[in-house]
Amino acid sequence: MYERTRKSGTSRRTLLAAAAGSAAAVAVGGTPARADDDKRHDQRLRALISRMTLEEKVGQLFVMRVYGHSATAPDQADIDANLSEIGVRTAAELIAKYRVGGIIYFAWAHNTRDPHQIADLSNGIQRAGLAQPRGLPLLISTDQEHGIVARVGKPATLFPGAMALGAGGSRTDARRAGQIAGAELRALGIRQDYAPVADVNVNPANPVIGVRSFGADPQAVSRMVAAQVKGYQGADVAATAKHFPGHGDTETDSHYGFPVIEHTEEQWGQLDAPPFRAAIAAGIDSIMTAHIMVPALDPSGDPATLSRPILTGILRERLGYDGVVVTDSLGMQGVRTKYGDDRVPVLALKAGVDQLLNPPKLDVAWNAVLQAVRGGELTEARLDESILRILRLKAKLGLLKDPYVSPRGVDRTVGTPAHLRAADRIAERTTTLLVNEGGLLPLSRRTRKKVLVVGADPASPSGTTGPPTTVLATALTELGFTATPLSTGTAPSATTIAQAVAAAQEADAVLVATYNVTATSSQKTLVGRLIATGRPVVALAVRNPYDVAHLPDVRAYLATYSWTDVELRAAARVIAGRVDPAGRLPVPVQRADDPARVLYPIGHGLGY
Repeated sequence: MYERTRKSGTSRRTLLAAAAGSAAAVAVGGTPARADDDKRHDQRLRALISRMTLEEKVGQLFVMRVYGHSATAPDQADIDANLSEIGVRTAAELIAKYRVGGIIYFAWAHNTRDPHQIADLSNGIQRAGLAQPRGLPLLISTDQEHGIVARVGKPATLFPGAMALGAGGSRTDARRAGQIAGAELRALGIRQDYAPVADVNVNPANPVIGVRSFGADPQAVSRMVAAQVKGYQGADVAATAKHFPGHGDTETDSHYGFPVIEHTEEQWGQLDAPPFRAAIAAGIDSIMTAHIMVPALDPSGDPATLSRPILTGILRERLGYDGVVVTDSLGMQGVRTKYGDDRVPVLALKAGVDQLLNPPKLDVAWNAVLQAVRGGELTEARLDESILRILRLKAKLGLLKDPYVSPRGVDRTVGTPAHLRAADRIAERTTTLLVNEGGLLPLSRRTRKKVLVVGADPASPSGTTGPPTTVLATALTELGFTATPLSTGTAPSATTIAQAVAAAQEADAVLVATYNVTATSSQKTLVGRLIATGRPVVALAVRNPYDVAHLPDVRAYLATYSWTDVELRAAARVIAGRVDPAGRLPVPVQRADDPARVLYPIGHGLGY
């Protein structure tokens, strides 16, 4: 059940509105009248800060996970998880005990079951925040990048991910996707999105960014980042450019290790910096740090998240950014390698961070910051500086006036037919045709009616339907083919390969979905055996477009950059000839036998 407000919420909201006044964003420059307005606005926010206790100030800096679909009545398993990890039973207890400034939603924490539940959870969190003495609304966030990383799934609208949008090359599409996605998040009470990814993926072996990046050309990435920032923030959702100072050239996943970026300062300025500069120029509300070491920018050996030379010296002073800086998750190994969990949050604040995201143990992190202020390592004025930025953002987003959402807003916004159609059209403009020997594509329903769909079936991302072979077969059948799915997995066994080869003998054509093929991958063996049957084989790279380099004998190859339903259905329409392939590679594909040579350059893509 929804409750827009209780009496205490109403009176508290009125008080906040009176205290906060106009929620205009702080301008750089502008007219004297605007500057005076901004000054008065900050004075009102500083008045709120001055009435906060030290404990409340410390809490305001933290953004924390919490298990459960409800703020007050989660399932018992989620209560148990909260007690084990945080020492509280519910989100409401978390807010009362630690006065956290934000909460991050995850699907695995059972926060995102369905749109009405999410909105109700958001309202419950806001009620809990405003019910406290000197209560404040919370900034609710999530990772909704789209493509392979999204926490809110169907029936919300899911768009192609960053590299797919990069292949489409349309700033209009990128902005439209951000605007629709932002409007849906806002209707759910989620007001800070950890997107877009501003990393330039210049390393094909990057295990953590890859297709989450718009591409390998810094200027093209910059244009797409700026467009998405305008889209999200045009919907009154704070966008977050990540991961500063740039996570695109690494072979280590910072979730599990400590990456080192060996770019010179000049290379950083040419490759990594432009998208962040573009995001700042576009008015980005928040920037997320990276748990990476960049010796050319800071030789101390500290991760960027804890580096004052990088966060204050470069981001704040050189790039002129004065918005909110949020850490990447403090539970990731990249930030925990050099220092203990009690030192990390303190050092992050000293470096210039404002929001401390998802520490592994909140009590350790929260008390460490509290003791650092009491012991003189951090000043209360330093905390006030970050809290002012956080409150400016909450005010800009309208949270200080009314943080609640309504069931009507969910129904008229989330997953509407118009939004779903927009996602389909955008996806069609991203599918990239890399190879088409002899004009095999589009497939003819008359001569190639029976299609066997085999290949990798990785776990479906983003709460989409999946598995990929089933989605593709269903889409092709709806387009007039007789398509049969046969999952062979990402590492097919000899028995599975034999089954696929036998099934191919009965088909007019074979569509094989590939997923991160390597030189020694049994997926490569599968494709070779299918080609040997003499049946025409079409391959579809459902994640990294680099797969094509390992399969030179395939007559037709496409790339979708993700295996979400919207992208797979668009690829099926391209294969069937309902739409022409329009995507162009946003990254180069190197030869498998000679990585120094480019097989397909940026911009490569065929049409019909």
